[in-house]
Amino acid sequence: MHQDFASNLRLLCSYYKSIAEVCRRLDINRPQFNRYLSGRYKPSAHTLLRFCDFFGVEEHEILMPHEQFERLIKVRPRPVVVNESAHQESEHLARLQRAGISSLEKYLGYYFEYYESMAYPGRILRTLICIERQDDRVYYQRTERLREHPGDNVFHGVYQGIVNYLTDRIFMLDYETLTGNEMTQTILFPSFKNRVSRLSGLKLGVSGSGERMPCCTRVVYEYLGRTVDKQRALSLCGLYEQNSAEIDSSIKAAISNTMDENDRHFRALYI
Repeated sequence: MHQDFASNLRLLCSYYKSIAEVCRRLDINRPQFNRYLSGRYKPSAHTLLRFCDFFGVEEHEILMPHEQFERLIKVRPRPVVVNESAHQESEHLARLQRAGISSLEKYLGYYFEYYESMAYPGRILRTLICIERQDDRVYYQRTERLREHPGDNVFHGVYQGIVNYLTDRIFMLDYETLTGNEMTQTILFPSFKNRVSRLSGLKLGVSGSGERMPCCTRVVYEYLGRTVDKQRALSLCGLYEQNSAEIDSSIKAAISNTMDENDRHFRALYI
């Protein structure tokens, strides 16, 4: 009989929603697992090692007398349990990433992003985008540099998110990391040329003003390269007037939020 081991195993399982969830995540047969919980059987060395890795304990610890093991567990941080819905969400995101990660390779690097400011209507906002690959995921960071009037303090907003490539469209979703009060989604046309120069699409978010109005605006990404002088690039970011000579006229035309009289939806412009 292995009652101490069985009691220790039941204690570890109590941190999870159910025994069934533990069995699914361990990929172990439920009747077999019940034998270990009953104390009638002790798992093989290989199976015991799997249990220890899963629950985050050492082999000699899980075999301790139950009262001693219980005291040990109580003074440790509680195991971080990922619930089933979060696990399913991670699987969905991983599947999306795998679907188009190879297609994103040529888009890695730095960009200037241009669009009509949601918080400051009538002015153009230029931000710095960095798209990079980490293992089997593609992430990006968007950095805003805002100064409403000359002499004002500079405010930096930092957004972090994920990039997916699905059937000839680039999907980007991020959140504002400093205050946590905003998410934006951007959908871009890919480049069908060998060399990426500009990408266009639509951005959906909320204005940074007090009204937090949901807004949609045309957006252009201007490719800068795999490496840049980030301080120099950030110094060029900020708010620009519509007549500013520092913004190319073709970019101004591409981010203009005009609609034809026959349009029934606000549409992106392919450039």
